[in-house]
Amino acid sequence: MVEVWLPYGKTEVCVRIPTQSWLKTVEPNNVAAAKNPLSELESALANPVSAQRLSEVAKPGSKVALVLRDADVSTNTIMVSALLNELNSAGVGDGDVTVVVACDPLRDPQTWRQMPTLGESLSSRVRVVRHDPEGADNVNVGRTSRGTEVLLNKAVTEADVKIVAGTVEPHPLVGYSGGAELILPGVSGVESVRRNLLLALDRKVERGVVEGNPVFEDAVEAAGLAKVDFCLDVVRNGGLEVAKAFTGSVEASFGEAAKLADKVCSVSVDNRADVVYISPGGFPFDGSLFESLRCLDVAEKLAKRGKPVVLIAECAFGLGNSEFVEAASRSDDLRVLEKELKKSFSVGKLVAYRFLSAAQNGGVYVVSVVPDYLVTKVRGVRGARTANEAYRFASAVVGKGGKVTFVPYGNLVVPQIKVAE
Repeated sequence: MVEVWLPYGKTEVCVRIPTQSWLKTVEPNNVAAAKNPLSELESALANPVSAQRLSEVAKPGSKVALVLRDADVSTNTIMVSALLNELNSAGVGDGDVTVVVACDPLRDPQTWRQMPTLGESLSSRVRVVRHDPEGADNVNVGRTSRGTEVLLNKAVTEADVKIVAGTVEPHPLVGYSGGAELILPGVSGVESVRRNLLLALDRKVERGVVEGNPVFEDAVEAAGLAKVDFCLDVVRNGGLEVAKAFTGSVEASFGEAAKLADKVCSVSVDNRADVVYISPGGFPFDGSLFESLRCLDVAEKLAKRGKPVVLIAECAFGLGNSEFVEAASRSDDLRVLEKELKKSFSVGKLVAYRFLSAAQNGGVYVVSVVPDYLVTKVRGVRGARTANEAYRFASAVVGKGGKVTFVPYGNLVVPQIKVAE
């Protein structure tokens, strides 16, 4: 027998299968962590890919807005520490810096609002505000060529120096997080976000793909309208340790970071599997079913047509986004849901649309703490009490000889299939 451990909340669960049934464990490629993460970031700040150093852009007394994603506290702390050192060297005081915490509409606010953005020492040095997409004081800075009115957080528009800083990792809609994505949808108004993400109905929208991706390209235009002055992009390895950092203009810095992120996350896979076990990566990525499903596109790629997927996600906060639950439980007709999205868009409906598209392939078993009667509200889903019970269910569908692929960190990989079924 083979034992495979998959992240589940703040712990792990074990799956035991016959040795001959194991096909592959898909994980990020091995990339060494920086020996000294702070030194790595300071080196990147001293050697931007393009444009001036941040210390040359900022002047004494400049009001600075630093847009930051809710990554883990350790990564955020290193990024903000390095940026503050650079700003301080230019004569900018800590009191002139506002950290604006960006919003990712595919993440469940119920989970992430409980996560500290910075450690106590840094939180006391700078002003920290969370972006509210529905805030009344978002400012219109123009329109993209795709017709998106860009409404931005007022603290960002009023700043003399605008900085975006984040991790560059696979994203199911934008291709890769970081860079321009921190502006749109990160600190944009709700109508801007809706218009931008409606573009996700385009077939060119895919995890790990930025070239030709309309959601990404729209975000790049928005970052241009926002007049972002400086960008810090961090690439982490599979252990979420800082590997390398890049700085400079939004497009140049992100471009270099995305190349490295692709080397870390793009994984070659020879064959599709009869059963795919996937975990988003444990807490906080599996706080709710809504958030956990952001990695389901990975499983869909790895599974043969008509074969089941087992999602290992604790879902301590239940099903999550109410609009997702309502749309995913009401109908499995994708044409009807697509018409609804075009008429009255919401992120919840979009996730439901993408989920139902994947679920129709072969069905999804969910191993979570959510009671079965709630899980089965979502069409195409069946609950399982344990990971091994889910294997018994799946084996009844594909047969005892079915090949199984495991994905412990579904949010961090971009599978590249070599051979079709």
